[in-house]
Amino acid sequence: MTAELSHGTRLDEVLRSRVTGEVAFDDYTRHLFSRDASMYSIMPLGVVFPRNENDTAEVVRTAAEFGVPVVPRGAGTSLAGQTVGPGLVLDFSRHMNKTFDLAKFVVGAEGTLVVVTRAVVDLVPRPKKTVYAIGHFESTHAAISATEDALSCDPHQVELMDKTILDLSRQKIEYADLGNHLVGDPAALLFVSFAGDNETELVAKLDRVAALWKQNGHGYHTVKAVTTAEQAALLKVRKSSLGLLMAAGEGTRRPLAFIEDTAVEPVHLAEYTQRFKQILDANGLEAGFYGHCSVGCLHIRPFIDLTDPSQVDTMRRVARQIKDLVAEYGGVNSSEHGDGLARSEFNREIFGDSLYEAMREVKRLFDPMGVLNPGKIVDAPPMTENLRDRDALPPAPVLRTVLQFEVVGGGMRDAADRCMNIGLCRETTAGVMCPSYQVTLQEEHSTRGRANALVKALSEPDPHKALADDRLHEILDLCLMCKACKSECPMSVDMAALKAETLHHHHEVHGIPLRSRIFGTIRFLNRMGSATAPLSNIPGRVRFLRRIMQRAVGITAERPLPKFVRDNLVRWNGKRATAKGAAGTVNWLADSFTTYTEPQIGKAAIELLEAAGWAVRLASGGCCGRSSLSKGLLDDAKKKAAGLVADVEAARPVLEALGSTVVHVGPSGAGQTVKAANQLIVAGTIELVAEALVFLAAHHVNAQAAVEVLAGGLAGSRILERKAAGMIAGDYSPGFRVDLHHKDLGIALSAAREAGVAIPLGAVVAQLMGALRARGHGAKDHSALRLLVDELSGVS
Repeated sequence: MTAELSHGTRLDEVLRSRVTGEVAFDDYTRHLFSRDASMYSIMPLGVVFPRNENDTAEVVRTAAEFGVPVVPRGAGTSLAGQTVGPGLVLDFSRHMNKTFDLAKFVVGAEGTLVVVTRAVVDLVPRPKKTVYAIGHFESTHAAISATEDALSCDPHQVELMDKTILDLSRQKIEYADLGNHLVGDPAALLFVSFAGDNETELVAKLDRVAALWKQNGHGYHTVKAVTTAEQAALLKVRKSSLGLLMAAGEGTRRPLAFIEDTAVEPVHLAEYTQRFKQILDANGLEAGFYGHCSVGCLHIRPFIDLTDPSQVDTMRRVARQIKDLVAEYGGVNSSEHGDGLARSEFNREIFGDSLYEAMREVKRLFDPMGVLNPGKIVDAPPMTENLRDRDALPPAPVLRTVLQFEVVGGGMRDAADRCMNIGLCRETTAGVMCPSYQVTLQEEHSTRGRANALVKALSEPDPHKALADDRLHEILDLCLMCKACKSECPMSVDMAALKAETLHHHHEVHGIPLRSRIFGTIRFLNRMGSATAPLSNIPGRVRFLRRIMQRAVGITAERPLPKFVRDNLVRWNGKRATAKGAAGTVNWLADSFTTYTEPQIGKAAIELLEAAGWAVRLASGGCCGRSSLSKGLLDDAKKKAAGLVADVEAARPVLEALGSTVVHVGPSGAGQTVKAANQLIVAGTIELVAEALVFLAAHHVNAQAAVEVLAGGLAGSRILERKAAGMIAGDYSPGFRVDLHHKDLGIALSAAREAGVAIPLGAVVAQLMGALRARGHGAKDHSALRLLVDELSGVS
């Protein structure tokens, strides 16, 4: 394999002259594409992002000319190492949204026979309704033994989730509502679904399977989930099984995919799984069991540390034992996830010499030069080669950090290397992670890409210097530090914290740029702007001054600037009488923006709290340090956060005597204060708003008035104004707050949890539901509130 022809022509140069898509041979891009969601890592020569079929043909032709392998790749989420390999990676996800091999002969060929650029697929109508029977069992074996009865009722699917997954879900507050829907402490759940258009017929099938289980002594309880609200918490955990299992890994001890794809006839599944568990126990391995009982396929991932040679030996021994076990039952070693690097080694033993040689001949006929994803299915290396944790990374060099990353079992590199490339950050239709990737569709702009880039930098001999690399900062630059990854990534990769630390090291090497210094003093600038308003707003409206600002500070002239308000929150509060509150005292942390540029939000929130019976004490003495942290000014951020905490601590005796609570209208600011100082008492805004509405409803205060107060404070965008107007016109539904706030509220709740504050959100919403029901609001309102509880953890 070579990157040059005999006359010295370089492969990357030839590719750039022949294809219209991007060609990348830099070290960072190669590192990003050296991994997929498997336990393997192989560094490619380069990456090409074809724009069309012609580009694809040119790449394959050029690769053959140079004798270089080609590895077709979609989202890079293969679990057995199919999308890593030497040579050229063809990333179809950026421009061509590649589909998989579907022609009858090449289906499952894993890119070893042809490169597919387009496919026609058959679609089936989506059922209008799906209902679930969730059986509760005292053991995994008991749950699997109930599968045959379930299959006799012609279900849509039968899915298993064992106690390992259930226990992991109980450790995370976002799945806390699950406990409200389970009976007892099941060791396993069996989800039996029925789909169709007639709900009555589907419910009858639920009754039938529940009766059959009871008749035959399977399980001790069956939950029937018919409505979306009844299903939400249960399905949320079921769909998160893989993420929960992956997140349970510590350091390099991870749940690995190497025996997770076997399948046997469902009639043998109970006995087969029992013997499977005996093999794991005999080898001292722990694993979670989940998967598709209806087709006899379970995804079982033992926890293995690939940096331990004895664990690698154990992995290979167990792989062989399971391969032999599945053969006894006439099953298959890979049923859904393919062979890749994890299982191809055993294919000669599985298929026999005659069939295996026929497979090799097919490979030669389709790919005589051997350039299409070599080493998969036939002529594969041992499964213990190219292991990510053992072979791809040197020991992490020592690095002094300001932020603490030890919580994940190591240092900063371990925090980045928690990423297992599952690829949820590449979603474009659900969640908010990762906003920059959703725009560019470039791997390096996903949370996964950035985490892998940081792993590369932090593996260099001098990681402090590597963190100041310009290419690395090009990759990190579009990260908004929104912390969506912290909550949505199954591994809780905190890219905001990683970027802040990286910027800190960049500043130590290159100095602090003017732009960062300006944003780090945002509270001072806002205070000065408010004091000199309206004159301070003039530069934001003068075109040539905006162009100067764009050149000097990098703030685009196209973006409207916040308008400073002279009658800011502090002045407004100082001119009015302080209300006495029967409910207690709230200490309001006045952030820079709701104090000086958007005081209408702070005013509306304070008035709402007072209407609900709270006395509000304004705390406006200092900055939380959030803006400094976002620019990597960590020492300054730490100093500011410590100063704010000191102010609160000094007043603590008085505050505790008043029975007061500290709240903040901007959850990211409050959250950062907690994160940096680990002392501040923070409560999310949501429970106070809910309490306020309960109070108003109980005292027969017009709900429209409360909505008007909220709308006045939330009129920061035209979308909110339109929604608020619709509510005031009579289309009031608490679901409005789900659409409006659930992401910010999630941050606020996380901050409160880190500070040890208990939030009785479920109880509060239950009160509000009762109050609304008493006032004649319909089921839609109650359903929306139930979804709000589900979305925000469902604490009750």
